[in-house]
Order: sequence, then C-alpha cells, then structure tokens
Amino acid sequence: MTKMPTATEMDRDLAFAVEAAVWAGRRAMGLRATGRWKDKLLADIGDQAADGLLQGLTRGRYPDDGLLSEETADSRDRLAKHRAWIIDPLDGTKEFSELRHDFAVHVALTLGGKPALGAVALPALEQVMWAVCLPGFERAGIDGKDAGSLTRGDSPSPSAPKIVVSRSHTPDWTGRFCEAMGVKEQVPLGSVGFKVSRLFAGEADVYVHKKGLKEWDTCAPEVIARALGWTVCKLRGEDHRYNQADPKNHELVVCRPAWKERVIAALASCGALAD
Repeated sequence: MTKMPTATEMDRDLAFAVEAAVWAGRRAMGLRATGRWKDKLLADIGDQAADGLLQGLTRGRYPDDGLLSEETADSRDRLAKHRAWIIDPLDGTKEFSELRHDFAVHVALTLGGKPALGAVALPALEQVMWAVCLPGFERAGIDGKDAGSLTRGDSPSPSAPKIVVSRSHTPDWTGRFCEAMGVKEQVPLGSVGFKVSRLFAGEADVYVHKKGLKEWDTCAPEVIARALGWTVCKLRGEDHRYNQADPKNHELVVCRPAWKERVIAALASCGALAD
C-alpha cells in the first residue's frame, strides 16, 4: 500500500520538482545561447549540464530517496526505496541541438512504483507544467510566459482528432491507425514530454508510441495527464509501473477516457501490437 505524504510534504515536493525542472531548463538554454557548440556536442553538453544540476539538487535535498536519471549510471539501491525520483534532464536532445523549441525537462516523484507528482518544463517556451496525480489530491497547472489554462481529458472532443507523432521514427502502422481513428491531421514533433504537452495545450488529442521509451520519458508527462483526467496506458490498456529493475516501458498511449476503447481497438486492428 502506498504511503500518502502529508499536505505539507506534497507542497514541498511539488515546489522542488517545478523549481528543479525550470532551473535545469534555464541552464541548458543558457549554454545553447552562447553558440559555442553545435549538433551532437551541444546535445551532450546540454544533457550533462542539466543532469549535473538535477543530480546535485535531488541528492542534496532528498538523500534518502531513490533516483533514476537517463544520464547517470543506475543503482539498484533505488529499488528498495518507497520514494523514487524519475528524471530526464533533456528530453528531445536532437531538437535541443537543432535549436528547435520542442524539447523538455522531466522531474517526477513516484511512491511505491506509482507516479505521484512532477513537472515538465518547456524551456524554449519559458513554461512549466506541473501536477499532483495522487487519488483525491489531483491538481495541475502551468506557469510561465503566455501561460493559459490546461485542457482536461473530459473537455469537449472534436469529431476528427489530431494526433502528435514523432518527427524521426513514425512506424508503418501509424497511417493505418490514423485511418481507423478518423484522424485528419498528424502533428510531427520531438520529445515525448513536448508531444504529450500539446494535448494539454489543446493542440492535439491523441499520442501513441510503441518502442524505445524508458521510465524517464513517460513518468512526468503521465503525472500531468492523470491529474488532468486523461487516460494513460500501454497499447493493450495496462498501466505503467515505475522504479522497476528494468526501466524500459516502451509503450505509451495518452488519450481522452471516452476514446480509450476506440484507441485500443484501433491499435490492435492496425498491426501496432505485432512484434
């Protein structure tokens, strides 16, 4: 059974997640603005700088918590921890190095293997989305430049949904899935966090992905989605588990609850479940 934090602890942890994600994003943007590095070197420098900042902040503030980050060697010590931070210091390094806007910083806290709270910073937009998704304590918001309201999963849905897709690796079944769903527009973007954020910004309605994802790609976006009442699951409808020995979780579906059965059926019919 997941031990619930107090309201004070929840506020403290959420404030930390927001501040850490924002600071890491500013650090990466500051390095990019110097113009000293390009391409893969810029990606590596931005990734490592953001990770170093997040590692220092998290280890210093929460020395007894588990920590899983994309850019730091893993330790199995985290598996025995009830509290574990799941971090992606720069989600969308290719987009970051290409001087694009569609990348993100993820900071999330899990409790007993379940997502609890977190933040997705969008540094190039100077925004940060944050949320608590613990049952009974759900809340979410967005801070920063031109921040408006966030779209909930139960908001009015269009007859023809928009789908966000990867810029670089869209599988063959994507077209068949879009046909089955009646999708009229595909929006190609980088970064899992940025793509999922477009649903909350009211710019898209569905995101599906099959292979290559790790816990740090999905955890913080899942927190915000769940807090806003969106469905988050794997391709067959199962929930994700976090702080696992193998951090690969590959599959991700984010959609409106009213569309879940339709999305799952379309994924099965279009060949997405085939190896």
